[in-house]
Amino acid sequence: MVPNFRRPMELGVLLCACAAAPLSAQGFENLDRLDIRVAAALGANVGEPGGPAAPLDRRLRLAACPQPAEIGEPALGAVTIRCQPLGWRIRVPLVAAPQAQAPARSADAAPARAAPVIRRGDQIQLVAISAAFTVSTLAVAEQDGAPGDRIRVRTEHRTAPVIGLVLDDGRVALPGFN
Repeated sequence: MVPNFRRPMELGVLLCACAAAPLSAQGFENLDRLDIRVAAALGANVGEPGGPAAPLDRRLRLAACPQPAEIGEPALGAVTIRCQPLGWRIRVPLVAAPQAQAPARSADAAPARAAPVIRRGDQIQLVAISAAFTVSTLAVAEQDGAPGDRIRVRTEHRTAPVIGLVLDDGRVALPGFN
């Protein structure tokens, strides 16, 4: 049955209303598709260890990205999804992977400690390491240190000591650079 419209205006309003719904839906990013892409990139589904903690919030109204949204590497317990051309970015929390349990130790057993690679009084190389550069200077160790330890070092006798991280190769790295 075809409705009988008395005025052409009623037909136009009806057609506009029907056409407007799909057009407005196309203006936003498809969150179901993003959920699938994130799970595929991480290799784990929603709620699984290493996967997203929850599906994307359906209240989000992200503008449709003209190219596929970039899914970054997991960092600090979340993964970043971004659309470079439009400038939007969201972080999706991840389910923590289960930690490997350390074997039980007896109460009287001391924890194993690595041998020091730096001894007090040794002349060492103090480095600031970045992705783009490395800066180094000579310093003197004020403490013994094994790889992974934080020790005090001085660049000159009259300067205040700085604390650095002992590297496997015997250098000491300044915090915040590596």
